[in-house]
This record gives sequence, C-alpha cells and structure tokens, in this order.
Amino acid sequence: MGSDVTLQLLLIRHGETEWSRVGRHTGRTNLALTDVGRQEAVDVARTLHDWPIDRVYSSPLARARETADLSGFGSVVRVDDRLVEWDYGIYEGQRTAETRVTIPDWSVWTHPIVDGESVDEVGDRADAFLDTVEREVGNGNAAVFAHGHVLAILIARWCGLAAIEGRRFALATATVSLLGAHREDRVVRALNHRCGDRLHPPARVL
Repeated sequence: MGSDVTLQLLLIRHGETEWSRVGRHTGRTNLALTDVGRQEAVDVARTLHDWPIDRVYSSPLARARETADLSGFGSVVRVDDRLVEWDYGIYEGQRTAETRVTIPDWSVWTHPIVDGESVDEVGDRADAFLDTVEREVGNGNAAVFAHGHVLAILIARWCGLAAIEGRRFALATATVSLLGAHREDRVVRALNHRCGDRLHPPARVL
C-alpha cells in the first residue's frame, strides 16, 4: 500500500448472544442477540458518531445484521457472504474446554477443523473481501459488522500476517477495532474499543 492510500476500516464485532456469553464456538448457527446484545448494538451509534462512513458491510448472519440495523446502518448496509464466521464443522457449539477433554491443547487455530474450514480458507475469504473494499471505498472509511474470528483474521491479513496470526487479536463482543495506515505501513489503530464510548477519527499521517 502506498503512502497516498488512507483507507480505514472500522471493524465491529456483533453484540452478545447466548452462545458468545458462555464461550461456545458460534460459526454458522444463526443466533439472535440477547437483550444485552441489542443494547450494545444501539451503543455502536454513539461510538461511530464522529465518523463519515462511506460504505457499510455486514455478514449475512442475524447477529451481525441486527447489530448493524440497531446501530443505525440498516438502510445502507451491504451484505457480504465472505464475512460469515468461520465454519467450525463438528466443533460448532462446543467450548474449547469441552473439546480438550478428548483432544488436549486443542484450538481452532492449530488443529484440523473436521467438516469445516481451515484457517487459510477463512484467510482467502478475508483477502477477497479486502480487495473489494479497497476497490469500492478507496481512501474512505468503511464499517464492517461481523464476527470475532473472521475479523481477527481480517486484521492479520490487513497487516500482511498469515491468517493463523489472527489468534493474536482476541476481539470481545460489542467492540470496535480500527485498521488504517501510518505512512507506507498498514497498522492497527484501535483494538477492542468498547461500544458506547466515542472513538474519534485519528489524524491521518501521509
């Protein structure tokens, strides 16, 4: 990325669901937000109040769409299937601790995902999505409503890291992270900013 490119991505993980509250792997299961999650989604609007948003993208899953809708972007959101959460295969709905009873040290990041996606397959989706955003948004700001693991992998790929390095970015529900640039480098400008607190646009350094 050249020094004249100042695309910024605001990554919003959806609000709380019953499964996220207790740590169950939630891939393609189409859960709605809890009452807490719906209030968290409303709080996104306050967090992004100062931002001129050029494009809004969302995963097709209900918890991401509902977060986008309740935060005030429902009329302009573009659903993108590449933002769907990681397909966890046979591990869908399980907690890591439960899986480790039979597979010690198991992690979605380091072990095969039986009947699901590999981490690199999710990385390929993230790459394709980033190519689209760069083409459609240029030097503007895009808001992206999605899920913890696919967004973590998107952060890794933005920074030029392998998809597996998404494990370094643990995203809580109802938080905003900001990707941008500092001169010629792609950077993470904010991580896990709690929704409800204003996130002010940083000065852009060219």
